[in-house]
Amino acid sequence: MRFSGKTVVITGAASGIGLESTRLFASEGATVFAADINDEAGKLLEAEIKGDVRYQHCDVCSTEQIKALMDRAAEETGGIDVVFNNAGAGGAREKIFEIEPADWDRTMDLLLRSVAFGIRYAVPHMQDRKGASIVNVSSVAAVGPGYSPTAYAVAKAGVLHLTKMAAADLAQFGIRVNAIQPGFINTNIFTSSLEIPDEAKEMAKGVIAQMSSNAQPVQRGGQPRDIAEACAYLASEAAGFVTGTSLIVDGGITIGPRESWDPEAPGAFEALIQMEEAAKQAAGE
Repeated sequence: MRFSGKTVVITGAASGIGLESTRLFASEGATVFAADINDEAGKLLEAEIKGDVRYQHCDVCSTEQIKALMDRAAEETGGIDVVFNNAGAGGAREKIFEIEPADWDRTMDLLLRSVAFGIRYAVPHMQDRKGASIVNVSSVAAVGPGYSPTAYAVAKAGVLHLTKMAAADLAQFGIRVNAIQPGFINTNIFTSSLEIPDEAKEMAKGVIAQMSSNAQPVQRGGQPRDIAEACAYLASEAAGFVTGTSLIVDGGITIGPRESWDPEAPGAFEALIQMEEAAKQAAGE
């Protein structure tokens, strides 16, 4: 019961990582304020999850709604101990030479600005809470191209730097701030924007999970529970000496090119050796 007596705020709580995190924190004694825009799913989680879970409608693109969420949590429980800035979606898919300004701004609002103001409006209610912790969701997309569309990657890279800046700003209050960089996690984020029936989306999720398990050293698809466990660690006293950093939870996909971990994959180094041998043979050596 690591979070007994603690107040935890989770955005994007009605599905995927947020839903699994709500389950985990509630099961370990926290009062969880679960925020989302899906009111039907939110009411279900409030009724079905064991523990003290209180749903609130919150569109994280609205600073007024973020503030209302934080104020309610503090008013009902006396303060806030943990904030998990998790809400998000895939954002605009266009490349930088195609994207429209409004789509760029919408993606930044959802993925970066929301995190900034989640911190901003939580801090007044966290300053006198021993062990207070903020956890932000970034992504492996923040490390470089190839993992996501451009706008998403830029926003998630911004979350990483925001995390460091916030950790510095909030150290005076004893508030730790860290980020998680998920890899390919089997949630709705990849399929939510597809204009296909819900049953087809479930099939698509299965295909994505299988493909991701073949694309990384850990040979299984990433699950929301993997990220929930990482969040719980960073929010707990076990991480009391950890702030201003990020935890990559990606099954190893960012450790290097496939040939670095797959013995059957042809690698650049092996290709270089083969070229050297071919050159020697051509020279008659």
